[in-house]
Amino acid sequence: MDIRLVDYESTTAAGIDLTALRKAIDTQTSGLRSNDFFDSPLNTWIGRITEVDTIDLGEWQSRNNALAALGLEQGSIRSTIDSLIKRFSATRIGIVMGSSTSSIDRTETAYTALTESGQLSDEYRQPLVHNPHAPSLFVAHYTGITGPALTINTACSSSAKVFATGARWLNSGIVDAVVVGGVDTLCMSVLHGFDSLQLVSPNPCKPFDQNREGINLGEAAGYAVLMRPEDAETDLDISLRGYGESSDAYHMSHPHPDGLGARLSMQQALSMAELEPDAIGYINLHGTSSRANDLIEGQLIEKLFPKTTQCSSTKGWMGHTLGAAGISEGIIALDTLRTGLIPGSMNLDVLDDQLDFSIQAENKLAELNHVMSNSFGFGGNNCSLLFSKVAG
Repeated sequence: MDIRLVDYESTTAAGIDLTALRKAIDTQTSGLRSNDFFDSPLNTWIGRITEVDTIDLGEWQSRNNALAALGLEQGSIRSTIDSLIKRFSATRIGIVMGSSTSSIDRTETAYTALTESGQLSDEYRQPLVHNPHAPSLFVAHYTGITGPALTINTACSSSAKVFATGARWLNSGIVDAVVVGGVDTLCMSVLHGFDSLQLVSPNPCKPFDQNREGINLGEAAGYAVLMRPEDAETDLDISLRGYGESSDAYHMSHPHPDGLGARLSMQQALSMAELEPDAIGYINLHGTSSRANDLIEGQLIEKLFPKTTQCSSTKGWMGHTLGAAGISEGIIALDTLRTGLIPGSMNLDVLDDQLDFSIQAENKLAELNHVMSNSFGFGGNNCSLLFSKVAG
Protein backbone atom coordinates (compact mmCIF):
# COMPACT_ATOMS: atom_id res chain seq x y z
CA MET A 1 0.00 0.00 0.00
CA ASP A 2 1.16 3.53 -0.72
CA ILE A 3 -0.89 6.49 0.53
CA ARG A 4 0.99 9.79 0.50
CA LEU A 5 1.06 12.38 3.24
CA VAL A 6 0.65 15.86 1.77
CA ASP A 7 0.74 17.85 5.02
CA TYR A 8 0.49 17.34 8.78
CA GLU A 9 0.34 19.45 11.91
CA SER A 10 0.17 18.95 15.67
CA THR A 11 -1.06 21.00 18.62
CA THR A 12 -0.31 19.69 22.11
CA ALA A 13 0.68 20.94 25.54
CA ALA A 14 4.29 20.41 24.46
CA GLY A 15 3.94 22.79 21.54
CA ILE A 16 1.24 24.85 19.87
CA ASP A 17 2.49 23.73 16.46
CA LEU A 18 4.89 21.23 14.92
CA THR A 19 7.87 23.59 15.11
CA ALA A 20 7.33 24.11 18.84
CA LEU A 21 6.82 20.37 19.36
CA ARG A 22 10.10 19.58 17.60
CA LYS A 23 11.90 22.05 19.87
CA ALA A 24 10.29 20.55 22.99
CA ILE A 25 11.39 17.07 21.94
CA ASP A 26 14.89 18.24 21.06
CA THR A 27 15.33 19.97 24.44
CA GLN A 28 13.30 17.37 26.35
CA THR A 29 10.97 20.05 27.67
CA SER A 30 7.69 18.66 28.98
CA GLY A 31 4.34 20.40 28.60
CA LEU A 32 2.91 18.73 31.69
CA ARG A 33 1.84 20.90 34.63
CA SER A 34 0.35 20.37 38.08
CA ASN A 35 -3.42 20.08 37.68
CA ASP A 36 -4.98 23.53 37.35
CA PHE A 37 -8.01 22.57 35.30
CA PHE A 38 -10.68 24.94 36.58
CA ASP A 39 -12.42 23.49 39.68
CA SER A 40 -10.83 20.03 39.64
CA PRO A 41 -9.23 19.20 43.03
CA LEU A 42 -7.53 16.10 41.62
CA ASN A 43 -3.89 15.68 42.61
CA THR A 44 -2.25 14.90 39.29
CA TRP A 45 -0.37 16.40 36.34
CA ILE A 46 -2.05 17.35 33.06
CA GLY A 47 -1.22 18.45 29.53
CA ARG A 48 -3.42 21.54 29.28
CA ILE A 49 -3.47 23.89 26.26
CA THR A 50 -4.35 27.28 27.71
CA GLU A 51 -4.68 29.02 24.33
CA VAL A 52 -8.13 27.48 23.84
CA ASP A 53 -9.53 29.24 26.92
CA THR A 54 -10.24 32.51 25.08
CA ILE A 55 -11.54 31.17 21.76
CA ASP A 56 -15.20 32.04 21.09
CA LEU A 57 -17.02 30.04 18.41
CA GLY A 58 -20.55 31.26 19.05
CA GLU A 59 -23.12 28.56 18.31
CA TRP A 60 -20.30 26.01 17.84
CA GLN A 61 -18.73 26.77 21.23
CA SER A 62 -17.08 23.97 23.16
CA ARG A 63 -13.56 23.44 24.43
CA ASN A 64 -13.15 20.56 22.01
CA ASN A 65 -14.23 22.60 19.00
CA ALA A 66 -12.03 25.49 20.13
CA LEU A 67 -9.01 23.19 20.14
CA ALA A 68 -10.01 21.77 16.76
CA ALA A 69 -10.08 25.32 15.38
CA LEU A 70 -6.76 26.22 17.01
CA GLY A 71 -5.13 23.17 15.46
CA LEU A 72 -6.44 24.01 11.99
CA GLU A 73 -4.79 27.43 12.14
CA GLN A 74 -1.29 26.06 12.77
CA GLY A 75 1.30 25.52 10.06
CA SER A 76 0.04 25.18 6.50
CA ILE A 77 -2.86 22.78 7.09
CA ARG A 78 -5.58 25.36 6.43
CA SER A 79 -3.97 26.63 3.23
CA THR A 80 -3.41 23.06 2.03
CA ILE A 81 -7.10 22.30 2.52
CA ASP A 82 -8.12 25.51 0.75
CA SER A 83 -5.94 24.68 -2.25
CA LEU A 84 -7.36 21.15 -2.48
CA ILE A 85 -10.91 22.50 -2.40
CA LYS A 86 -10.03 24.72 -5.37
CA ARG A 87 -8.37 21.82 -7.19
CA PHE A 88 -10.93 19.05 -6.62
CA SER A 89 -14.03 20.82 -5.19
CA ALA A 90 -15.29 20.60 -1.60
CA THR A 91 -17.39 17.52 -2.37
CA ARG A 92 -14.35 15.40 -3.32
CA ILE A 93 -12.56 15.86 -0.01
CA GLY A 94 -13.38 13.69 3.00
CA ILE A 95 -13.03 14.19 6.73
CA VAL A 96 -12.28 11.44 9.23
CA MET A 97 -11.88 12.61 12.83
CA GLY A 98 -11.12 10.66 15.97
CA SER A 99 -12.26 11.68 19.43
CA SER A 100 -12.98 10.06 22.74
CA THR A 101 -14.94 12.83 24.46
CA SER A 102 -16.26 14.93 21.56
CA SER A 103 -17.77 18.06 23.19
CA ILE A 104 -18.77 16.54 26.52
CA ASP A 105 -17.01 19.48 28.19
CA ARG A 106 -19.77 21.75 26.87
CA THR A 107 -22.47 19.33 27.99
CA GLU A 108 -21.03 19.28 31.51
CA THR A 109 -21.20 23.06 31.61
CA ALA A 110 -24.73 23.06 30.20
CA TYR A 111 -25.95 20.93 33.10
CA THR A 112 -24.67 23.52 35.57
CA ALA A 113 -26.85 26.17 33.92
CA LEU A 114 -30.23 24.43 33.59
CA THR A 115 -33.35 26.57 33.84
CA GLU A 116 -35.61 26.32 36.88
CA SER A 117 -37.71 23.79 34.98
CA GLY A 118 -34.63 21.63 34.34
CA GLN A 119 -34.27 22.53 30.64
CA LEU A 120 -31.19 23.59 28.73
CA SER A 121 -30.83 27.36 28.67
CA ASP A 122 -30.83 28.98 25.23
CA GLU A 123 -27.05 29.42 25.19
CA TYR A 124 -26.55 25.66 25.39
CA ARG A 125 -29.15 24.51 22.88
CA GLN A 126 -26.50 23.21 20.48
CA PRO A 127 -27.60 19.93 18.87
CA LEU A 128 -24.52 19.83 16.60
CA VAL A 129 -22.21 20.30 19.59
CA HIS A 130 -23.80 17.93 22.14
CA ASN A 131 -23.15 15.18 19.64
CA PRO A 132 -20.62 12.33 19.30
CA HIS A 133 -20.11 13.41 15.66
CA ALA A 134 -19.32 17.02 16.65
CA PRO A 135 -15.60 16.96 15.70
CA SER A 136 -16.25 16.16 12.04
CA LEU A 137 -19.32 18.37 11.87
CA PHE A 138 -17.27 21.28 13.17
CA VAL A 139 -14.25 20.67 10.92
CA ALA A 140 -16.57 20.51 7.92
CA HIS A 141 -18.19 23.79 8.98
CA TYR A 142 -14.84 25.47 9.65
CA THR A 143 -13.11 24.39 6.43
CA GLY A 144 -16.02 24.33 3.98
CA ILE A 145 -15.48 20.67 3.10
CA THR A 146 -18.74 19.02 1.96
CA GLY A 147 -17.54 15.49 1.15
CA PRO A 148 -18.15 12.44 3.34
CA ALA A 149 -17.43 12.95 7.04
CA LEU A 150 -17.01 10.37 9.78
CA THR A 151 -16.13 10.54 13.47
CA ILE A 152 -14.46 7.48 15.00
CA ASN A 153 -14.65 6.79 18.72
CA THR A 154 -12.72 3.69 19.70
CA ALA A 155 -11.22 5.19 22.84
CA CYS A 156 -7.45 5.76 22.63
CA SER A 157 -7.07 4.26 19.14
CA SER A 158 -9.63 6.65 17.61
CA SER A 159 -7.32 8.99 15.73
CA ALA A 160 -4.95 6.23 14.66
CA LYS A 161 -7.82 4.43 12.93
CA VAL A 162 -8.62 7.59 10.93
CA PHE A 163 -5.58 6.81 8.76
CA ALA A 164 -6.91 3.36 7.96
CA THR A 165 -10.35 4.68 7.06
CA GLY A 166 -8.87 7.51 5.01
CA ALA A 167 -6.70 5.05 3.06
CA ARG A 168 -9.70 2.84 2.31
CA TRP A 169 -11.70 5.84 1.05
CA LEU A 170 -8.87 6.84 -1.28
CA ASN A 171 -8.29 3.32 -2.56
CA SER A 172 -12.03 2.96 -3.22
CA GLY A 173 -12.16 6.24 -5.16
CA ILE A 174 -14.74 7.76 -2.82
CA VAL A 175 -12.69 10.96 -2.50
CA ASP A 176 -9.56 12.54 -3.98
CA ALA A 177 -8.12 13.74 -0.66
CA VAL A 178 -8.87 13.07 3.00
CA VAL A 179 -8.32 15.29 6.01
CA VAL A 180 -7.72 12.93 8.91
CA GLY A 181 -7.45 14.20 12.43
CA GLY A 182 -8.14 13.87 16.10
CA VAL A 183 -9.07 16.19 18.93
CA ASP A 184 -9.74 15.62 22.61
CA THR A 185 -9.85 18.03 25.53
CA LEU A 186 -9.85 17.77 29.28
CA CYS A 187 -13.10 17.76 31.18
CA MET A 188 -14.29 16.67 34.61
CA SER A 189 -15.71 13.38 33.33
CA VAL A 190 -12.34 12.39 31.90
CA LEU A 191 -10.19 13.50 34.83
CA HIS A 192 -12.34 12.04 37.57
CA GLY A 193 -13.45 9.05 35.52
CA PHE A 194 -9.87 7.88 35.11
CA ASP A 195 -9.23 8.63 38.76
CA SER A 196 -12.14 6.37 39.70
CA LEU A 197 -10.35 3.58 37.81
CA GLN A 198 -7.28 4.24 40.00
CA LEU A 199 -5.19 4.96 36.91
CA VAL A 200 -4.16 8.58 37.52
CA SER A 201 -0.67 9.42 38.79
CA PRO A 202 -0.05 12.19 41.36
CA ASN A 203 3.34 12.81 39.70
CA PRO A 204 4.61 13.22 36.12
CA CYS A 205 4.10 9.94 34.31
CA LYS A 206 7.00 7.49 33.88
CA PRO A 207 6.17 5.08 31.03
CA PHE A 208 7.79 1.65 31.35
CA ASP A 209 9.63 2.69 34.53
CA GLN A 210 9.86 0.24 37.41
CA ASN A 211 8.28 2.85 39.70
CA ARG A 212 5.53 4.16 37.42
CA GLU A 213 2.39 5.22 39.26
CA GLY A 214 -0.16 5.76 36.50
CA ILE A 215 -1.16 8.12 33.72
CA ASN A 216 -1.34 11.88 33.19
CA LEU A 217 -4.15 13.14 30.98
CA GLY A 218 -3.73 15.76 28.29
CA GLU A 219 -5.41 17.43 25.34
CA ALA A 220 -4.35 17.68 21.73
CA ALA A 221 -5.39 18.26 18.15
CA GLY A 222 -3.66 16.86 15.09
CA TYR A 223 -4.31 16.72 11.35
CA ALA A 224 -2.87 15.11 8.26
CA VAL A 225 -3.87 15.27 4.61
CA LEU A 226 -3.76 12.00 2.67
CA MET A 227 -3.86 11.47 -1.10
CA ARG A 228 -3.21 8.80 -3.71
CA PRO A 229 0.41 8.98 -4.90
CA GLU A 230 -0.54 9.88 -8.47
CA ASP A 231 -2.49 12.93 -7.23
CA ALA A 232 -0.14 14.12 -4.49
CA GLU A 233 1.75 17.32 -5.26
CA THR A 234 4.08 17.58 -2.30
CA ASP A 235 7.71 17.68 -1.24
CA LEU A 236 6.95 15.28 1.62
CA ASP A 237 8.45 11.92 0.74
CA ILE A 238 6.46 10.02 3.37
CA SER A 239 3.81 7.39 2.85
CA LEU A 240 1.41 5.38 4.94
CA ARG A 241 2.63 1.90 4.02
CA GLY A 242 0.55 -0.20 6.36
CA TYR A 243 -1.94 -0.34 9.18
CA GLY A 244 -3.37 -2.98 11.44
CA GLU A 245 -6.66 -2.95 13.34
CA SER A 246 -7.94 -5.45 15.87
CA SER A 247 -10.29 -5.83 18.79
CA ASP A 248 -9.62 -8.02 21.82
CA ALA A 249 -13.05 -7.64 23.40
CA TYR A 250 -11.36 -9.15 26.46
CA HIS A 251 -12.42 -6.57 29.07
CA MET A 252 -13.95 -3.09 29.18
CA SER A 253 -10.67 -1.46 30.19
CA HIS A 254 -7.95 -4.07 30.74
CA PRO A 255 -5.99 -5.32 27.69
CA HIS A 256 -5.75 -9.01 26.92
CA PRO A 257 -3.07 -10.38 29.30
CA ASP A 258 -1.11 -11.83 26.36
CA GLY A 259 -1.72 -8.80 24.16
CA LEU A 260 -3.26 -10.91 21.41
CA GLY A 261 -5.06 -8.02 19.70
CA ALA A 262 -2.10 -5.68 19.99
CA ARG A 263 0.16 -8.34 18.48
CA LEU A 264 -2.29 -8.82 15.61
CA SER A 265 -2.44 -5.10 14.80
CA MET A 266 1.36 -4.83 14.58
CA GLN A 267 1.62 -7.98 12.48
CA GLN A 268 -1.10 -6.75 10.11
CA ALA A 269 0.72 -3.45 9.60
CA LEU A 270 3.97 -5.26 8.79
CA SER A 271 2.20 -7.64 6.43
CA MET A 272 0.44 -4.85 4.54
CA ALA A 273 3.73 -2.99 4.15
CA GLU A 274 5.50 -6.23 3.14
CA LEU A 275 8.20 -5.62 5.72
CA GLU A 276 9.91 -7.75 8.35
CA PRO A 277 10.19 -6.57 11.97
CA ASP A 278 13.89 -5.77 11.62
CA ALA A 279 13.06 -3.12 9.00
CA ILE A 280 11.39 -0.92 11.61
CA GLY A 281 13.82 1.64 12.98
CA TYR A 282 11.57 3.26 15.59
CA ILE A 283 8.27 2.53 17.33
CA ASN A 284 6.28 5.17 19.19
CA LEU A 285 4.72 2.95 21.84
CA HIS A 286 1.27 3.38 23.35
CA GLY A 287 3.08 3.48 26.70
CA THR A 288 0.50 5.06 28.99
CA SER A 289 2.52 4.55 32.21
CA SER A 290 -0.09 2.23 33.71
CA ARG A 291 1.20 -0.97 35.31
CA ALA A 292 -0.65 -3.46 33.10
CA ASN A 293 -0.58 -1.71 29.71
CA ASP A 294 3.14 -0.97 29.73
CA LEU A 295 4.06 -4.46 30.85
CA ILE A 296 1.95 -6.18 28.18
CA GLU A 297 3.07 -3.90 25.36
CA GLY A 298 6.73 -4.09 26.41
CA GLN A 299 6.70 -7.88 26.48
CA LEU A 300 5.13 -7.94 23.00
CA ILE A 301 7.84 -5.67 21.62
CA GLU A 302 10.49 -8.01 23.06
CA LYS A 303 8.94 -10.98 21.28
CA LEU A 304 8.21 -9.34 17.92
CA PHE A 305 11.11 -6.94 17.29
CA PRO A 306 14.91 -7.13 17.50
CA LYS A 307 17.01 -4.95 19.77
CA THR A 308 17.90 -2.78 16.76
CA THR A 309 14.39 -1.31 16.84
CA GLN A 310 14.43 1.82 19.01
CA CYS A 311 11.30 2.50 21.07
CA SER A 312 9.88 5.21 23.29
CA SER A 313 6.70 6.56 24.80
CA THR A 314 6.24 10.30 24.29
CA LYS A 315 3.42 10.77 26.80
CA GLY A 316 5.86 12.45 29.18
CA TRP A 317 5.75 15.47 26.88
CA MET A 318 1.97 15.95 26.66
CA GLY A 319 0.19 13.30 28.71
CA HIS A 320 -2.25 10.75 27.39
CA THR A 321 -4.44 12.67 24.96
CA LEU A 322 -6.98 9.85 24.60
CA GLY A 323 -8.83 10.14 21.28
CA ALA A 324 -6.14 12.47 19.94
CA ALA A 325 -3.23 10.24 20.99
CA GLY A 326 -3.20 8.20 17.78
CA ILE A 327 -2.60 11.10 15.43
CA SER A 328 -0.44 13.11 17.84
CA GLU A 329 1.94 10.23 18.38
CA GLY A 330 1.67 9.05 14.78
CA ILE A 331 2.88 12.50 13.72
CA ILE A 332 5.80 12.30 16.15
CA ALA A 333 6.73 8.91 14.69
CA LEU A 334 6.48 9.89 11.02
CA ASP A 335 8.28 13.19 11.66
CA THR A 336 11.38 11.23 12.69
CA LEU A 337 11.64 10.20 9.03
CA ARG A 338 12.31 13.88 8.25
CA THR A 339 14.32 14.98 11.30
CA GLY A 340 16.17 11.79 12.24
CA LEU A 341 15.53 12.68 15.89
CA ILE A 342 14.20 9.72 17.87
CA PRO A 343 12.53 10.96 21.07
CA GLY A 344 13.63 9.40 24.31
CA SER A 345 11.14 8.08 26.84
CA MET A 346 10.92 11.04 29.20
CA ASN A 347 11.09 10.35 32.95
CA LEU A 348 12.40 6.81 32.46
CA ASP A 349 14.87 6.17 35.26
CA VAL A 350 14.86 2.39 35.73
CA LEU A 351 13.24 0.08 33.17
CA ASP A 352 10.65 -2.32 34.57
CA ASP A 353 12.62 -5.37 35.67
CA GLN A 354 10.23 -7.62 33.73
CA LEU A 355 11.10 -5.91 30.44
CA ASP A 356 14.12 -5.98 28.15
CA PHE A 357 13.97 -4.00 24.90
CA SER A 358 15.63 -0.94 23.34
CA ILE A 359 14.21 2.02 25.21
CA GLN A 360 16.04 4.85 26.97
CA ALA A 361 15.33 8.29 28.35
CA GLU A 362 17.72 10.15 26.04
CA ASN A 363 16.99 11.23 22.48
CA LYS A 364 18.94 9.60 19.66
CA LEU A 365 19.81 10.56 16.10
CA ALA A 366 19.40 7.96 13.36
CA GLU A 367 18.67 7.64 9.65
CA LEU A 368 15.25 6.00 9.50
CA ASN A 369 13.30 4.46 6.64
CA HIS A 370 10.35 2.80 8.38
CA VAL A 371 8.60 3.65 11.67
CA MET A 372 5.55 2.43 13.57
CA SER A 373 3.10 3.97 16.01
CA ASN A 374 0.90 1.97 18.39
CA SER A 375 -2.45 3.03 19.87
CA PHE A 376 -4.31 0.60 22.11
CA GLY A 377 -7.68 1.63 23.56
CA PHE A 378 -10.23 0.48 26.11
CA GLY A 379 -12.22 -2.56 25.06
CA GLY A 380 -9.21 -3.88 23.18
CA ASN A 381 -9.51 -1.47 20.25
CA ASN A 382 -6.03 -1.60 18.74
CA CYS A 383 -4.39 0.15 15.82
CA SER A 384 -0.81 0.18 14.54
CA LEU A 385 0.38 2.53 11.79
CA LEU A 386 3.46 2.04 9.64
CA PHE A 387 5.03 5.01 7.82
CA SER A 388 7.91 4.91 5.36
CA LYS A 389 10.17 7.16 3.39
CA VAL A 390 9.27 7.12 -0.29
CA ALA A 391 12.04 5.45 -2.24
CA GLY A 392 13.84 7.91 -4.51
